[in-house]
This record gives sequence, structure tokens and C-alpha cells, in this order.
Amino acid sequence: MVSSVRPHLNQNLDHRIDDRVDPAVLQSRVRASYLGLAIGDALGATVEFMTPNEIRHQYGVHKEIIGGGWLRLKKGQVTDDTTMALALGRAILATGDINALPIAAAFDAWMRAKPVDIGHTVRSGLIHYRRTGITTAPEDEMSAGNGACMRCLPIAIATLGASEAKVRQASKVQAHITHNNPLSDAGTETVILMIQALFCGQPLNQQLHHYAHPLATKHPEFCFRKRPCQNPSGFIGHTLRVVFEALFDTDSFEDCIVEAVNRGGDADTTGAIAGVLAGAYYGETAIPPRWLKALDANILGACSEQAEQLLSLRCLSE
Repeated sequence: MVSSVRPHLNQNLDHRIDDRVDPAVLQSRVRASYLGLAIGDALGATVEFMTPNEIRHQYGVHKEIIGGGWLRLKKGQVTDDTTMALALGRAILATGDINALPIAAAFDAWMRAKPVDIGHTVRSGLIHYRRTGITTAPEDEMSAGNGACMRCLPIAIATLGASEAKVRQASKVQAHITHNNPLSDAGTETVILMIQALFCGQPLNQQLHHYAHPLATKHPEFCFRKRPCQNPSGFIGHTLRVVFEALFDTDSFEDCIVEAVNRGGDADTTGAIAGVLAGAYYGETAIPPRWLKALDANILGACSEQAEQLLSLRCLSE
């Protein structure tokens, strides 16, 4: 396995990025995607592990960032979905590389700081790294969780413009530190490629036919719409079924995230990934101001700043 992929500074976007994409628009979409990650995380955390019926009984339609939930969060606070993504982004920015060792070290430091929440597979992978110094967790059919996908946005930004093969390679570098599983890889890489396509202004129906449907055809675990997924677990198949249904069957940033989190279950992660994709597609102007106001100010600032810094890396060398 290749454990390092080097971005380089490039004043011109690669051939995979449409020349008609206005740089200011691109920057706005990237910021919106990062803000969508945090917003979906904060909104979904309130109803994480609740069933749709329980959500309806307590909230009607849950659509306000209020904190609480089983983690007893403060209003606007986020969970591991956002904080792991920020840790990944910091590791990339600190070295100018997508390199497994500094990324694993950043994740380990994140865990040592006692995050508000941490998934079992993430914890196991980081303990393995801590004990052995090895940055690739053992391949495991039980590690097909959503933990690698929830934090993948920095990879999507830093590799924007690279070939698909290099994007997939870079995804595995960070993912396999904790989630070494073919289904996890397939779902995470598909989400990264969709994010990048949406950054470049490609329409949603193109994402449906070019990425989502082929993923579901190759791996039936991702098959969506035939039976809407309710109360999703942390399994990557459940997660992306909810995300795809929310993204393709709504027509606004707000409706997409609200639809995802009201399915219950692992709602902070479905909300976070839905927010990433919706932000990349709908842009900053579509984000409800009340959600930006409710989001923790430090997280809002960190997401906006890191989005711009990662975009400056542009792409991987060909």
C-alpha cells in the first residue's frame, strides 16, 4: 500500500476541473461543504440513536440546532465527525502531504484529547497504531463502518484536480488507519468523487447516474430508494443509503440535511455527510443563517479557514 501522496501548489486547475468554474464560486462551494459537515453533525447529534418515531414524538420535525441528545452537547457543539475531519486537515496542511504517519499521529492526538465521542472501529484502529506504529489497520470485514467516510472532506479538497486513481489512493491512505475494508473504501471514495464533481458545478442527476447507481450496482449494500433506510446504524451501507435518498429526493440544502437526520440512528454522521454534499452543490447562500448563528463560533471559524487553506493545495501532481 502507498502510504504517502504529495499535493503540490498549482496556480491552474487540472483538466478534470472545468475551466468555466469561477475560482470565487469554487471557494464558496468548498467553504459551504465544510460548514455543511459541521451543521449536519451538530443538528444530527441531538437525535442520534433515536428512532424516527421517537424523533416525531419529541420534536415533530427536528430542524433546529439545540444541542442535547445522549451526549448532552451544548448548543452548536459538534462530535467526532467534524473534529476528526479538522484533525485530518491539520495533518495535511502541516506537511503538505497526504501521508499516513502524520495523519495517524494527528488522529492519536485527537483521541488523547478525550473527544466527546469516538467510534469503536476508530478507537481500535488508533490503539493498534499506538501499540505497533503501523499506520494500516488489519483488514477486517467488521470494519465496514462510516468512520472513514465521515472525515473524508479534507481529502476531497486537497486532491481536487487529481486523477481518479490518485484520489482513490489518497482516500485509502487516511481511511486504512482505522477502516481497512473494501465496502468502506468503495463508499468513501464514491463520496469524495461526488464532492469534487459538485465543487465543479456538475448537476445532481449526473452524480446519481455516474456515481451512486454504479456503486449500488456493484455493491448491493448501498442500494437505495427501493426500501427507504430508517434508523440507520454505523454501517457504511446504511449511512450512504440515507445520504443518497436525502440528497437526490430533496431540492434544498436545508431539506437535505433535515431529511437525513430525521431518519434517526447514526444521525450525526448521516447529517454530516449529507451536509458535505449539499454544501458542495447548493453553496453558501443556501445555508440557513439561523444554523450558522447557532453553530459554535470556533468550529465555524476553523471550518471556513481550513477549507480555504486546503483548497490552496489544489491537486496532486500527475
